[in-house]
Amino acid sequence: MLKRSGTGIAITGSGSAAPAGILTNDDLAKIVDTSDEWIKSRTGIKNRHLATASESVCQISTVAAQKAISMAQIDAADIDLIILATSTPDDLFGSASKIQNMLGASKAVAFDLTAACSGFVFALVTAAQFIRTGAYQNILVIGGDILSRWVDWSDRSSNILFGDGAGAIVCQATDSGDRLLGFEIYSDGTKNDCLTLAYQGGDRELIDGISIAKGAYQPIWMNGREIYRFAIAKVPEVIEKALFRAGLTADAIDWLILHQANQRIMDAVAERLNIESEKVISNIAEYGNTSAASIPIALDEAVRAGKIRSGDLIAISGFGAGLTWGAAIFQWGDR
Repeated sequence: MLKRSGTGIAITGSGSAAPAGILTNDDLAKIVDTSDEWIKSRTGIKNRHLATASESVCQISTVAAQKAISMAQIDAADIDLIILATSTPDDLFGSASKIQNMLGASKAVAFDLTAACSGFVFALVTAAQFIRTGAYQNILVIGGDILSRWVDWSDRSSNILFGDGAGAIVCQATDSGDRLLGFEIYSDGTKNDCLTLAYQGGDRELIDGISIAKGAYQPIWMNGREIYRFAIAKVPEVIEKALFRAGLTADAIDWLILHQANQRIMDAVAERLNIESEKVISNIAEYGNTSAASIPIALDEAVRAGKIRSGDLIAISGFGAGLTWGAAIFQWGDR
């Protein structure tokens, strides 16, 4: 299909979901040597929502998607493409197609995208290319992760950080101006070992002279200091580059939504960009780090609370394993 003249992208609906089960800092103190004050002062986190064995990425992502579709005032049957940003699929072969079936989005193409905590930004940028070329009209972008499956609960340096959840948006083609104003995305594989959820296998001999690797994925491991240094250096820079592409400066931003990894990182980024704290949307206290879900959950909550309104200019930035990072500048609103 050829690109229609003037085709742009509008973000017209949002939704989010999280498991009902909540693990507080005081609860964590019963597992490892830590305290509520220690965790809050270093991360800003108070609670995290954890999925049970019967809950899945597909389930919580479907709930978030249904809410986004409803807000956009379309039907699931109208969706052309579903992109699921996740690092924790229910099936290593992919979970997006199962979500397609659960939604009843029968005509949608569906695939998973893995870019860890940058996944939602990468998925939004990917969706925009399909719309701008005229290939698709209605795209569902989901960020969903159940990180609790992969946490070492005996490691207090990481178990305090992570929670589970899903967030979604509907992106639609529009002829009334492109609302995705600018973006930048990056990867640096030289720092890949700073944050991993790695497969580890040992030799298993099948027959004489032929062996295979047999093993399992290991718990999340993170070099916290290096990730902190990386984030406070690269995130302001990538937001400034995305703003430059949009022909804007930081003072034009109505709201800043960063990956909810650490409150100190969010504060440092806002300070470097000279963005007032009142413009920084944070829900890390309630959810912790939900990876690809963190930005769309925060976005949806702010929209439903009436904080973000049609026409508001929003800067988002994700950063994490890979290492990957990126930013996008968009205007929230109807087609």
